[in-house]
Amino acid sequence: MAAASKPDQLEDEIDLRALLGTLLDHRRLIIAVTAIFFVASLAYVLVATPVYEADAMVQVEQAPTLPGLTAVAQAVGASNPEATDAVSILTSQSVLKKAVDNLNLNIVVSPYRIPVLGSLIARQYKAAAPGDVASPWLGLSHYDWGGSQLSIATLDVPHDLLGRKLTLVAGPDGGYSLWEDGFLRLTPGRLLLHGQVGRPAQGSGVTMLVTSMHANPGMRFHVVRNYEVTTISELQKAVVAKQTEQDSNVIQLSYDSVTPQLAVDVLDQITKAYLEQNVGRNSAQASNSLKFVRQQLPVVKKKLEAAQAALNAFQLKAHSVDVPMQTQSLLTQLDNLSTNLQQLETQRIEAARLYTPDHPAYKAIVAQIAQLKAQKAAIDSRLNTLPDTQRELLRLNGDVQVLDTTYNGLLNEAQQLEIAQAGTVGTARIVDPPSVDITRPAKPRKLVTVLGGTFVGAFLACAFVFLRQMLRRGVEDPAEIERLGLPVYTAIPLSEQQFELSQQTQRLFARRRQRLLALAAPEDLATEALRSLRTSLRFGQLDAKDNRVMICGSSARAGKTFVSANLAALNAQAGEKVLLIDANMRDGKLHTILGGRAEEGLSELIAGALDLETAIRPVEGIENLHFIASGRRPPNPSELLMSPRFGMLLREISPQYDLVVIDSPPILAVTDAAIIGHHVGTSLLVVRFGLNQSREVETALQRFRQSGVNIKGVVFNGMEKRSGTYSAYGYYGYAAIE
Repeated sequence: MAAASKPDQLEDEIDLRALLGTLLDHRRLIIAVTAIFFVASLAYVLVATPVYEADAMVQVEQAPTLPGLTAVAQAVGASNPEATDAVSILTSQSVLKKAVDNLNLNIVVSPYRIPVLGSLIARQYKAAAPGDVASPWLGLSHYDWGGSQLSIATLDVPHDLLGRKLTLVAGPDGGYSLWEDGFLRLTPGRLLLHGQVGRPAQGSGVTMLVTSMHANPGMRFHVVRNYEVTTISELQKAVVAKQTEQDSNVIQLSYDSVTPQLAVDVLDQITKAYLEQNVGRNSAQASNSLKFVRQQLPVVKKKLEAAQAALNAFQLKAHSVDVPMQTQSLLTQLDNLSTNLQQLETQRIEAARLYTPDHPAYKAIVAQIAQLKAQKAAIDSRLNTLPDTQRELLRLNGDVQVLDTTYNGLLNEAQQLEIAQAGTVGTARIVDPPSVDITRPAKPRKLVTVLGGTFVGAFLACAFVFLRQMLRRGVEDPAEIERLGLPVYTAIPLSEQQFELSQQTQRLFARRRQRLLALAAPEDLATEALRSLRTSLRFGQLDAKDNRVMICGSSARAGKTFVSANLAALNAQAGEKVLLIDANMRDGKLHTILGGRAEEGLSELIAGALDLETAIRPVEGIENLHFIASGRRPPNPSELLMSPRFGMLLREISPQYDLVVIDSPPILAVTDAAIIGHHVGTSLLVVRFGLNQSREVETALQRFRQSGVNIKGVVFNGMEKRSGTYSAYGYYGYAAIE
């Protein structure tokens, strides 16, 4: 088992190394993106307008003791609704509306400032005296550069202008004009009115009163008159009310604003409005209860007087004024039960005003009434066994006592409710009044923002690298090619000097000059790898039928033209007489590397419009190297290659050279490479590192096999050094250079 698990552990280790290697290989990109996000985060915390947070704390206490209501609550152990609903009430429309109205929050004013840096510049200005305004920079007087203020007491606009930005332009001597903004326009649109500070102004259905204005003439302000519902809704989102702990009766309030004093004022108005509403609600409860008790007093008094009159009349008639001791005991019990029933009935009526019949509080009172009625019925049955005179006297006596007790209780309750109504204080109090720390803005949190932005940048860069690696899926290891059954003749590392030469060939003035890496950088690692290809090719051609070599690729941008040109140059430097043919008559590029122009080349030569001596050109700087350009682009490149003249041409020129290198079009794009492959003894396929996929290479090989062309080997081009992978074909030139 230990031996079996070893490969798995090794594979996991290789995957981790490849993962870290990928990050190291793209470290420049990751560092660059991370640095950009770091600089952007740092710039943001420096430029962003600071936001201040005001805090307040409110405690919801136990409700005051009110007769009747307290008994109902105690009957079922109900909790104080103030404690459970205070969070919602604090952010309700009825509470926030008072803050909106008192602070005029429906009117939003903001000065025009230059983008990005405007707020930062304005914050740097320190007024020498109240009302001072910074002088405009560069004559841009319509922007605020610090110190500008505008206070609007009244702004009534037509319905179609609610929620829309208006522009107020400051004039000289306290004058101003109000304009309707045009859509995506830098200049104001329709003029609405002209006004003077301190005087009401009207025009175009707009009524406005500006109480104060400090601004340079020409300075502009954004002015918006919002719907009241919109303002309240935004305030509800901005005000945070939460319990400090679960099931706690202490509520924490917070509100953010760019103006510290405004944040304090908003919370101050909210807490005051809530306390007023809380006191008013408790006072209303006491008032309603007192009203109910006063309604019951004359009714009970009338019943008491009727009961006393009936008792007196019966005593005169029966000539009896006393009740025996046993009967008196039953009468006392019956009196107590009746009194309790009367109190419970009062509580039931009060509970019916507060709760539904299905509420537990109401059901509990009804159950107690039913229980006492059952006890009263049992005593009544015992009293039925007494003589009629005693029973009637007992009943009348009981009615008088019950009604007397009830009447006295209602009088006492009325007095208590009057006292409670006069001294109502509410169930909430402010523990901590609203306050704000102006030395520590709540937003942006500089350290957190910079670190967070830097982390996000690094994360996105790494994610991009891994995603591109997953989607790219190009061959990055020559071993993947060898699994397809092809030998890799050499792996050419990516050359920065070749990249510079390629950039030069794209310039018009340099297109006619020779740009061979083998001559420009003979000690470059890519040149050394091409020398290795030259050596491998010599051994590979020992059993070839001729001295012709085709260099092809599966798709464009593989680097076959680069390999063809430099391989031919290196063989020529070794003393061989070499001919390089650009057989890509569709889009040949050899002339951009070797110099000269594409015209008067292979297409004209095959068509018979040009003789061989004129088509063959020497290469500047290399004595034994000649090349034939692609020629003018013909309408039928494949038909020209299939003509007998192409084969005759190759057979004619091959004996004149030691090596003939043919650069062909990509096989997956056109069939030209398959046609050329029938006329050469050796065919090499160029595969680009990270560009050509394994499936693409396999398809190219299959295309050649179907055409009867045998690919001798592969040239792995543009190989980049990877920290997480190692290859036997890595960099052939290291040992030679060292």
